[in-house]
Amino acid sequence: MLKAVQNLGCSSGFLSQLWKKAHHNTACGLSSIAISTNPFSNSASTRTRRRHSTTTKLDSFISPVFSTRTRSESNPDATTSPSSSSAGNVSKINFCQWCGGPTKHDIPDGEEKIRAICTVCDKIAYQNPKMVVGCLIEHDKKILLCKRNIEPSYGLWTLPAGYMEIGESAADGAIRETWEEAGADVEVVSPFAQLDIPLIGQTYVIFLAKMKKPHFSPGPESSECRLFDLDDIPFDSLAFSSIFVSLNLYIDDIRSGKLKFHYGTINKRPGSSPSDMHAFSLDNHLQC
Repeated sequence: MLKAVQNLGCSSGFLSQLWKKAHHNTACGLSSIAISTNPFSNSASTRTRRRHSTTTKLDSFISPVFSTRTRSESNPDATTSPSSSSAGNVSKINFCQWCGGPTKHDIPDGEEKIRAICTVCDKIAYQNPKMVVGCLIEHDKKILLCKRNIEPSYGLWTLPAGYMEIGESAADGAIRETWEEAGADVEVVSPFAQLDIPLIGQTYVIFLAKMKKPHFSPGPESSECRLFDLDDIPFDSLAFSSIFVSLNLYIDDIRSGKLKFHYGTINKRPGSSPSDMHAFSLDNHLQC
């Protein structure tokens, strides 16, 4: 259940270079890859005209930067520096969650960031990233997507995914979210991608999964669920950059004949909306 609006702040140098490994990790087969920004790289393919094809040994992945078209509101109280936004909006924590006492905003001894510190019990409120878990489900060479029935990114397509709950594993959370959003009973096959988004304090963990039975139906947070051929995935109507990246990586793995595990960092363009597919870079991309 991914209901919270993505909180986008400002960051300098979002067109960062892809981190290059000096050598490959032969045990895991790690290598740096990037995504080409040329949507017309293969004129014979409808799909490559609608998405960015993934190619190896490029210096960086940089989405073309167009004027932002906001399909959903980003948080108007978004912070404006990378350090403060990644640490959360500390200034909004005015009362202690344990005793209810007033807080002060200061840097605790031995630390480097401003925290909310209770003036009564001295406890420190730490803000940690949220983990979003979901499933990339293949059935008959098609991918199951859900059209969002809630904000942010209302009416756009996504993989079934949402926040992991206390007391469940990442895989269990992905299975639960798939049931809640797509009415599909699935079995996790393997982890597929971990995508960190530091600016908004989120980490996406996407699993490859298969349906136990070929049945699915939209839950309350989805208005529609549909299986898409790889050539027909609506890349111009996806809800989040993390979903855009995950689907691109999956398609290119299919094209290469080998599914891999991917890790990367998504750096959003300052002030962009969650659904802006032209305003992010994929950095530190590793595969094994």
